[in-house]
Amino acid sequence: MQNNRIERKFYQLKARKQKGLICYIMGGYPNPVDCEKIISAIVEGGADIIEIGIPFSDPIADGPVIQEAAFKALQKGVTPQICLNLIKNTRKRYPELPIVIMTYSNILQKNGFKKFMQMAKDAGTDGFILPDMTIDESERYLEYSKNLELASIFLVAPNTSNLRIKNTLAVSTGFVYVVSIYGTTGMRNSFNKYTLTAIKNIKKLGPKKNISVGFGISTPQHVQLMSNCGADAVIVGSAIVKMIDSNEERDIVQLQNNLRGYVKSLKAACTI
Repeated sequence: MQNNRIERKFYQLKARKQKGLICYIMGGYPNPVDCEKIISAIVEGGADIIEIGIPFSDPIADGPVIQEAAFKALQKGVTPQICLNLIKNTRKRYPELPIVIMTYSNILQKNGFKKFMQMAKDAGTDGFILPDMTIDESERYLEYSKNLELASIFLVAPNTSNLRIKNTLAVSTGFVYVVSIYGTTGMRNSFNKYTLTAIKNIKKLGPKKNISVGFGISTPQHVQLMSNCGADAVIVGSAIVKMIDSNEERDIVQLQNNLRGYVKSLKAACTI
């Protein structure tokens, strides 16, 4: 995995004494052309890694904001191939930007895991987050990931047992996705003590692993809170999608400015 951009990015961040900022967008939303411009604004704002969702009809890990975005994207005809083209165009613009696909196993299964992962690699993808992929059923997936030098990013939750956490840490590459709360993605005002305890515990069990915390993070204060508990990076998704939704005037330039400023405020909180 030495040639993987995600691994290189975390190495650079630690050398700079910074935490990572991972920003999620729904691929092709609100439309493929504007989506590329949105990614550019987020990168210019300081995002370290871009997570691109491929819309799926049954997004079980996603909250209402991202579910609605997936539904609208599918209605408008966004396909996995459109998302791969988006990645390809983004890769041309940002050669060193780590890009992660977040989707569900059926998307890969339909095309054949090996074939789709090769297509994703060719487009410029650096890894996958598959919330419905369990470590017990991941042997082939891990084999393909290793051969293609793609990160295999698994999720752990606050109620995951220590044994399960250790097993997940053992097979995760790139980073481990720590789910901050019970339930699905979505913005929230505060976090329970169990979240902070879980992050500290997971970091203790895997001190050399890159720990990234997502679900509910939307403010610089949230970023600092997670960082203080040992997170190496934070993941922000629903807040970004909500900003895109609120762009009722369809003024893409204004939306870019808003996103750039918002991401910049989050990144400013990533200094240790």
